[in-house]
Formats: sequence, C-alpha cells, structure tokens
Amino acid sequence: MKTIFKSRATNKGGRSGHVTSEGGLIDLDVKMPIGDATIEETHTNPEQLFAAAYSTCFAGALQAVAKENGVDDLGDFSVTATIAFQKEEDGFIIKATLDSYLPTVDKKKGEKLVNAAHEICPYSKATRDNITVTLNLLLEE
Repeated sequence: MKTIFKSRATNKGGRSGHVTSEGGLIDLDVKMPIGDATIEETHTNPEQLFAAAYSTCFAGALQAVAKENGVDDLGDFSVTATIAFQKEEDGFIIKATLDSYLPTVDKKKGEKLVNAAHEICPYSKATRDNITVTLNLLLEE
C-alpha cells in the first residue's frame, strides 16, 4: 500500500481545550456545546470537525464515482454531513447523516452514485459497522 500523504493534529485539554494541525492551518479552541446543544460561535467541537472532514471526503468520492459512471458534470453539487453526539447506557456514540445534492443527475443515477461513493469513501470505510450512517439524496423540487 502506498501512502499518498499524512496529516497530523494535536489536542491539548480534551473537549475544553485547543486543537492545532501541523503547520498551524487549524488552530482552534474546542468546547462542548452547552444546554440545548447550541454551539458557541468562538469554539468548535470534534463532531463539527468530523462533519467537515466527512462531507469533504464523501464529496471527493462522489466526484470519483461520477467520472467512472460517465457523469462529467455534477454541477453545483454539495454534501452536508450531520454528526449527532448521543449518550447510551454504556457510553457515548455518534451517528452520521450524509445529505447529497446532485442537481445534474436523475434519482436512479443519483442513488447509484451515492451508494458507490459510500463504498469507496475512506471515512465511510472507517465508520462501516461502527456507527450508523444514513445516506440521503436530495432532489430538485
């Protein structure tokens, strides 16, 4: 297996701490949302960062499978990842929902692309059988 690249980030202080990436592009305070799960505008949290990473990775997978399936233009497509942090009897879990908006394809082709992307996306592979991931195809109304 050939490593294409590596990325590194360090957290100090846990959920009420600070996270930085090697090189300093990410340099953020981390804090647990309070009360009704609203997020303070001056802090992020691991679930928000995971949502950003998963949506970006899944969008890249969609682009790859689209090309393999003869779709050269996905238009102004988007992927929104929603990560839910939940408490169970024996600890905490996360659940993911991926909403994919593919304006240039019909429902059948869109479902094929979303399912194929889920098979090749590294984040989908990493979470497979570990967390619940719901895939949604958003269509024009």
